[in-house]
Amino acid sequence: MKSMTGLGLGAAPLGDGRLLVELRSLNHRFVDVRVRVPPELGEHSFFVEQLAREQLERGRYDIGVRTEGAAMPPPTLSLDRAKAVYASLAELRDELAPGTELPISALVSLPDVVASAPTGTVDQVRNALRAAFTEALESLALMRSSEGDALETELRLRLERAERCREQIADHAPAVTESYRRRLREKLDRLVLDAGVELDANRLEMEVALLAERSDITEELVRLASHFDQFGKLLGFAGPIGRKLDFLLQEISREANTIGSKIQDASVAHLVVELKADVERIREQVQNVE
Repeated sequence: MKSMTGLGLGAAPLGDGRLLVELRSLNHRFVDVRVRVPPELGEHSFFVEQLAREQLERGRYDIGVRTEGAAMPPPTLSLDRAKAVYASLAELRDELAPGTELPISALVSLPDVVASAPTGTVDQVRNALRAAFTEALESLALMRSSEGDALETELRLRLERAERCREQIADHAPAVTESYRRRLREKLDRLVLDAGVELDANRLEMEVALLAERSDITEELVRLASHFDQFGKLLGFAGPIGRKLDFLLQEISREANTIGSKIQDASVAHLVVELKADVERIREQVQNVE
């Protein structure tokens, strides 16, 4: 089992410096990749995103790329273009606003005047990105596995609590059903007596049994036990299991709600509330499972 939250760092040499990749993961229903790269590596943003989507499962991933040292050569200034552009700007200034100041800094933001020198071939940059990303991914996997071990321990404890609640409900169920049957029979006997009519005893007993059967929760308890068993087995799987666990929790919640609606006994109702609370705590933790 792996947690969906974690942090991984990776680095690779590039030029006279190095390129660094930081990979953060959070829980998410689908694969959501967000990439931040410095302007000089802007053309490689999609390449990094594709690397991530090829190797990552569901979750939100924030990928930050930066450089250290002299990985990126200093930007270069095109003198000829700068002179031509400045002369054109001065001419426009003299026509529109004579006498106003025209700072040199106005050239910096113009295209093709200041440009970053290439750090090497596209392949060199992408090889560095791939190496740094791979290292960050391995680092992230180690952290997520460690977090996943702690998460598995917590989920198993919660599952044991929920199973104990189920067992206690099962212990109470026969007595609760019999008590309901007895109260129902007494109520029908009083109604028949007050009405002053005679009913067939066998027919009356059959009707009581049918009504009492509606409060029987044997099937729900059996299905709960099966769901808990499947849940526990899934916790030992190495691959992505978050969605399967979430589906099982939906089924577990459905059975718990059915039991609560069938049983009108205070002691059992209290156990059902405890069971639902444990299931909700489990659901909160499962949101962080890959």
